[in-house]
Amino acid sequence: MPQTPFYDPAKTYEENYEEGPFGAFADNKIYKQTGEPQYNFYGQKVFLPFGIPAGPLLNSNYLKAAFEKGFDICVYKTVRSDTYPTHPFPNILSVHVDGNLTLEKLKKPLVADTSYSQPLAITNSFNIPSRKPEVWQEDMKKAFSYAGKGQIMVGSFVGTVRPDQTQNEFIDDWAIVAKQIIETGVKIVEADLSCPNNGAEGLVCYNIETTKQICKAIRKVTGTVPFILKLGYYQDDKQLEKIAEIANEYANGIAAINTLQGIIVDKNGHQALPGKMRATGGICGAPIKWAGIDMVKRLKKIRDKKGYTFSIDGVGGVTTPEDYFEYKKAGADVVMSATGAMWNPYLAQEIKKDL
Repeated sequence: MPQTPFYDPAKTYEENYEEGPFGAFADNKIYKQTGEPQYNFYGQKVFLPFGIPAGPLLNSNYLKAAFEKGFDICVYKTVRSDTYPTHPFPNILSVHVDGNLTLEKLKKPLVADTSYSQPLAITNSFNIPSRKPEVWQEDMKKAFSYAGKGQIMVGSFVGTVRPDQTQNEFIDDWAIVAKQIIETGVKIVEADLSCPNNGAEGLVCYNIETTKQICKAIRKVTGTVPFILKLGYYQDDKQLEKIAEIANEYANGIAAINTLQGIIVDKNGHQALPGKMRATGGICGAPIKWAGIDMVKRLKKIRDKKGYTFSIDGVGGVTTPEDYFEYKKAGADVVMSATGAMWNPYLAQEIKKDL
């Protein structure tokens, strides 16, 4: 059975931010690592190319706990250039899927509740909330300082759609927040182009031209700082090839996937997540692993064929050590786990033991 999650779905986002993390992440026990880090992560040496992607690590307290538990690559929750509200509670619900959550299954509503069991699958819907830059910048500096030997923190960010905003202003906002992160001293950044829970700004990665313009703007302010593109799942190979070309020209890596998007209902068939633009939610966990593996294989095939140099960060459905090795075999340079790590704080240690 899953352990106590370090983010408590029964509490609001604010309660988790102020009171968390929970479970074993709060016991202050430190996993000691010996020897020298051997793996390369965008120019930084890490003990294991495994960690927690953008999402569940809300602030420096969560980052500190994750590093102490042996997660060597940790992504600070996605931030914005200004404050932004959280979707109404609840923000996480359990979703029960029989086998893989195929694209065909996604055509029908998925029933959600609060019963979390293996194989783990959840929907999460937060709206990418953000505090003022002066707040998260200070906290990000603190989080960065908690990375030990052979560990690294990544800063994730997203551009914000605002009323009466022009396309150029939207693109510029990505560069503004990227610069704000770099000002903290963070050495690697990630542009989240794939969150499905933000209405008009969601899934920017499917708009090829806008993605290209965003990447150009980001690269102008990042200079030599490596930056990663966080992408969703692509059905169309030609579209994926275009994204890979953009990544190779402007970025240093691709992280895929974020989630698969589905219609979420309760047992009575009503919208499970209250509020506007929440009929659908991102699905995470074991049932989406097939999509993450598929993206890694296709990206590696494109990279090999074209001679591209971007790194591939495999994300989606990693809940066991076996999943980590499956991703590596598929061609992932790095592997990340959000849902699996939330309910198993010892996942990184288990992988290292198997190695």
